[in-house]
This record gives sequence, structure tokens and C-alpha cells, in this order.
Amino acid sequence: MIIKTAKERRKFKVRGRITGTAEVPRICVFRSNRFIYAQAIDDVFANTIASCASKSLKEVPEAKTKMDFALETGKALGESLKKLNVKKAIFDRGYYKYHGRVSKLAEGLRSSGVIF
Repeated sequence: MIIKTAKERRKFKVRGRITGTAEVPRICVFRSNRFIYAQAIDDVFANTIASCASKSLKEVPEAKTKMDFALETGKALGESLKKLNVKKAIFDRGYYKYHGRVSKLAEGLRSSGVIF
């Protein structure tokens, strides 16, 4: 019998209640020690609609900390979703707690007009 770690149990508990579509995609978050990544996923066809990473935002002069980069990543993903006429989304935090960089990313998405 395989014993799942606490992270995996939290991930499946959160992810089991969430499903994204093309009109209302799931915003999936991955956080490493250095960068934060977010992507909008259509679970019906298993397609990534849009994605953004703080790794690609190196030329943002006002972002100095990882929290600032998370906020800018959320804003950039929100802008790309706005171009695709997506107004609503479902936020999938995975096994991360909703604080720190994850909440800043969500704040950036909300400030760009995405509702969740």
C-alpha cells in the first residue's frame, strides 16, 4: 500500500472539487522557491488556454521581490485571458495555502478583471 504525503492528499482534496471549461477555465498555480507559474486550463479537452510565469517577467522594473513578481504574473495572465474574452475563472491553489505569493497572484488576476 502506498502512503500519500500530506501535500498529495491536500492537492487531490482541492482538485477533486474543481473542473474548468473553455468559458470558465481553471487557473492552476505552481510555486517554486524562485518563481511562480500559472496557467489557465480547459479540463474538458485538456488544453492549456493561457500561461504565464514570473521567469518571463524579468524586465519589470517595479518588481523587486518575489511577492511583486507574483502580482505582476497574475496581472499578465489576466491580460492574456482578457484578450481571449475570458471573464470568469476557477482558482486552483493546488496544495499551497492561500497566502503569500499565491494570494498575490490571485490579487493580480482580480485587478486585471478576472472574476473568481
